[in-house]
Amino acid sequence: MDENLKLKISASPHVRSKDTTSDIMFDVVVALVPATAVGLYSFGWYAALLVAVCIGCCVGFEALYQHCMGKKVTVGDFSAVVTGLLLAMNLPPRLPVWMAVLGSAFAIIIVKQLFGGLGQNFMNPALGARCFLILAFSRYMTAFYYDGVSAATPLAMLKQGGPVNLRNMFLGFTAGTIGEASTAALLIGAVYLLIRRVISPKIPLFYIGTFALCIVIYALVKGFDVPEFLAAHLTGGGLMLGAWFMATDYVTSPITPAGKIIYAVFLGLMTFVLRIFGPAAEGVSYSIIIANLLVPLIERITEPKPFGAGADVKKEEKKADEKAEDAPAAEEKAPEEVQVKSRIDGKGIVVAICAISLITLIMGAILGTVYGITKDPIANVEQQAKADAYKEVFPEANTVLTMVDGGLSEAEAGIQMNAINSNLKNTGKFDNTRIDEINFAITGTDKDNPGNMLGFVVLVTNDKGYGGELQLAIGISSTGEITGISFLKINETAGLGMKANTDKFKQQFIGKQVGQFTYTKTGSTADSEIDALSGATITTSAVTEAVNAALYALGGGY
Repeated sequence: MDENLKLKISASPHVRSKDTTSDIMFDVVVALVPATAVGLYSFGWYAALLVAVCIGCCVGFEALYQHCMGKKVTVGDFSAVVTGLLLAMNLPPRLPVWMAVLGSAFAIIIVKQLFGGLGQNFMNPALGARCFLILAFSRYMTAFYYDGVSAATPLAMLKQGGPVNLRNMFLGFTAGTIGEASTAALLIGAVYLLIRRVISPKIPLFYIGTFALCIVIYALVKGFDVPEFLAAHLTGGGLMLGAWFMATDYVTSPITPAGKIIYAVFLGLMTFVLRIFGPAAEGVSYSIIIANLLVPLIERITEPKPFGAGADVKKEEKKADEKAEDAPAAEEKAPEEVQVKSRIDGKGIVVAICAISLITLIMGAILGTVYGITKDPIANVEQQAKADAYKEVFPEANTVLTMVDGGLSEAEAGIQMNAINSNLKNTGKFDNTRIDEINFAITGTDKDNPGNMLGFVVLVTNDKGYGGELQLAIGISSTGEITGISFLKINETAGLGMKANTDKFKQQFIGKQVGQFTYTKTGSTADSEIDALSGATITTSAVTEAVNAALYALGGGY
């Protein structure tokens, strides 16, 4: 018999509704239109391309998979459209298109279809794809722009202690992902969903309320301006997008009333912990995915008991006790048989969850303690390694001052570095390189007695070395002459790329005053040419690009 003709039998009462999956999904698309429009207005045509690619690929991958597997093609239910649109709204506005295509394939094929399609996926497909892309391409997924300039998101600025513009955050005129920037537009969509009764306000309100309460307590303890700190966290990042559009997903959220509350409170607590104590400024995506995984347990615990349920179990237990009392002594000495209960013990589940949580808490406390003990020594070692490298590349300098030592706040220094790296990217020549620090080499002994400035020490990272990232400290005099090069991070092939860390190779740069270096395999004939390492052209190219990036950042000849 065709599986589509099989009858679905369930207990009464049966509730009939005119709403269909396609109707509900179409309402979600309509609700997302305001936020999408603001995102396209703020980030331009490339953001529109990403939205179109994600929607088209999600629909295409779903149709292709279902056709190849001999299943009914269900793209007409708009669920793939919703997945594509939500995925696009969770992407930075300049993500390479091929990564958006890969994310769409992961969302539809891996998270959704391989687990049975709509209604069977264990986590939100769009968020699953976003987290996959963050883990695989973290650099690209955390590169944000606004008005054509690379910029930190408001939450990142807030975490660094910098100022934020609440008005721009509420309206959506800030750096961030395509769809999460405008709180106003997201709330308009949320109101539409509530009016259409597509979602219940229970999960979003308990989620946002729990998170807000934690933020208020934290702000009071830290002595922050509570209203401003709270408003920044409520309007920043993906909280509103996640709370109203993804935490409420029918498939991956609880259906029991008590379960919804537990789920939402857990989301609020987890988002608070990840945002405030985690290394990143955001935490909504991972919070929702973790909560999605707990939904089966939450529903099992909060499953309501039907009227009269349990009477048959008690009756059977009573009969078993009576038989045990009448059994001969010999039988009492027989080995005990394993008894399998027909119903899973809810109390046992609660105990198991509490035990796992306690073990996790203890292990987390131990790891946190170890981290607290080792954090300062590790930081001191790293700082000493930097100081030694800076001294090596600029031996004439008595002191090397950072931008903050020079009088800028951390937020101001961050803004300047973002602008410098944005200019690098815009040249099209330094796609694999970023400037980490620009420091000042001075003759004085400290920042209060600077003396004369001799030049700069630039910390540069290139991520296209043969063995991974290369990080270099480069000394450049005020006249543009290379005074020294020192590697802080290099993991190239021994006997080949590792030769980049030899004096013979580095001396080719030192003492030269050129606007741009190139490398050659046929022997250098000019100061601007570098002899490539034999068998290590990739390493040579990475080092040369890093040096050229440092020169360009200081006004070199490009």
